[in-house]
Amino acid sequence: MDWLRGVPGLLPLLRKLRAMLGIDRTQPFAGSAGYWRQRYAGGGDSGAGSYGRFAQFKADVLNGLCAEFDLRSMVEFGCGDGNQARLLSVRDYLGIDISPDAIERCVATFAGVPGRRFALIDDYKGERADCALSLDVIYHLVEDTAFDQYMRGLFAAAERCVVIYSSNRDEPSGSDGPHVRHRRFSDWVETHQRSWALVRHVPNEFPYRGDWRTGSFADFYVYVPSAEHR
Repeated sequence: MDWLRGVPGLLPLLRKLRAMLGIDRTQPFAGSAGYWRQRYAGGGDSGAGSYGRFAQFKADVLNGLCAEFDLRSMVEFGCGDGNQARLLSVRDYLGIDISPDAIERCVATFAGVPGRRFALIDDYKGERADCALSLDVIYHLVEDTAFDQYMRGLFAAAERCVVIYSSNRDEPSGSDGPHVRHRRFSDWVETHQRSWALVRHVPNEFPYRGDWRTGSFADFYVYVPSAEHR
């Protein structure tokens, strides 16, 4: 890759991009939790998936589900910097994250806005909502224990539905960076949450075709209690 050094302006551009994303190549990968704490502490944001047309697509789907299922409250596990929450029309929203810096930004951004609350995962008191939401989180949980705990907490927080936006295939970490591990989470749900049924799969309007700036490998998956489904 030494030939890249000869491309005019490329290295400064890469450094700028890393700074925007909060990526410090001098630091070793510190695990799922450490990565995101470090990223937000360094000034990074929630990533391309929470901005622009990706954010609008997600908001359109979620606001449509809120209207269709009459969802009035939502708890999101992994709210990040809160940019996605700006576009949600749900009445009561609780955003949970592992990063103190991300929560601090959210609190400042939504100060005085009714129906918008944020808390660190360590301060989460088991609040439940009509909908438990996971956006672009599951494929960032590279450790099996972190994934299992997250999934159990997600479903435990849902009164009426669980909405997941993620890839859904098995692939070891590393192919898309050390902080990404694709999982076929639907198999986990079938095994560990048998009282829930998948009722909706919404393919991404902008599917991934090799460029993360123009496409995403995540789709929407909507689960409801099995008895209700029948």
